[in-house]
Amino acid sequence: MTWWGDARTWSPEAQEVVRLLAVSALVEGRDRVEVAALFRVSARAVDNWWAQWQAGGRDTLLSRPRGRRVGEHQVLSEAEQAAVRQTVLDHTPSDLGLSGQLWTRGQIGQLVFKLYGVRFTEPGVGKYLKRWGLTFQRPDKRAIDQDPEAVRIWHEKTWPAIRARTKAENSEILFGDQVGVRSDQVTGRTWGEQGKTPVVRRTGNRFSVNAMSAISTRGRTHFMVFTESFDAKVMCRFLARAVRHFDRKVHLIVDRHSAHRSRAVRAWLAGHKDDIKLHFLPSYSPELNPDKLVNADLKRCLPHTHRARNQAELTAETRRFFHRRQRQPHAITDYFKAAHVRYTLDE
Repeated sequence: MTWWGDARTWSPEAQEVVRLLAVSALVEGRDRVEVAALFRVSARAVDNWWAQWQAGGRDTLLSRPRGRRVGEHQVLSEAEQAAVRQTVLDHTPSDLGLSGQLWTRGQIGQLVFKLYGVRFTEPGVGKYLKRWGLTFQRPDKRAIDQDPEAVRIWHEKTWPAIRARTKAENSEILFGDQVGVRSDQVTGRTWGEQGKTPVVRRTGNRFSVNAMSAISTRGRTHFMVFTESFDAKVMCRFLARAVRHFDRKVHLIVDRHSAHRSRAVRAWLAGHKDDIKLHFLPSYSPELNPDKLVNADLKRCLPHTHRARNQAELTAETRRFFHRRQRQPHAITDYFKAAHVRYTLDE
């Protein structure tokens, strides 16, 4: 549950969960002000709950007249299930005094025991998770160095300004990014015999290729495949090709890679002000760039379509992927429909 508003308006179950979690956090050594901020309550409320717990233990924090005995097996009520489900969605285990950043069935079982004194086996927790519509997923990562204020400014000011400018100029907005592809890279999953890990055979001759691409909400794609390391010289070459590829001014949005901000690139741009302009995403914010989805698609597709035996074959297959996407503008526009980059489509 999200801890907003006046606590007096919460359901008894919600108030109970907050009290229990807040006291658990205090027991773990967290500061009272920090706990109050985490659960959006006053420090005075936290002090009262701590005093109640010290005076009478866990039962004094329960909404029901009598708490469950530790180890007593009882099925969670619908309200209790809803409370646990929302807690898992809103917090990481470490927020609540448990270990780690990712929820496992074992940790959710610990959470249930901490809240209600009921122990479940991992399969038992799994049944609840299935009932709640929760699945085991790879989380979307966010860099801890990301500046939330910079992201807010991007969404509310920088991006709307870029969009308004390109509309006035009738110019093209592109999101660009570079990617490396290795011969020994294996992504995705495959079926195999239970208890035996499937084996993917690959050459011991390791090699790689790199690519720089840029896509637009209109479904257009521009790319360049190369074998050398990505640097300012390669970036200038890509910019020159982009200028020739598009028949209008281009506003290219990229991350803050050192090559993008190098002196050589700035000098090149100064001589092509009427053709192209660079804009930089906030630092540590790859989720704002739709072209990252192209890179992920490339790495997902290559192992299924080809097993390159040398660098020339890997280069050719990478080019074929981008040529296919150039002939599939609908696939490009679909990248922009992903939830975390849909902002690019909002008027």
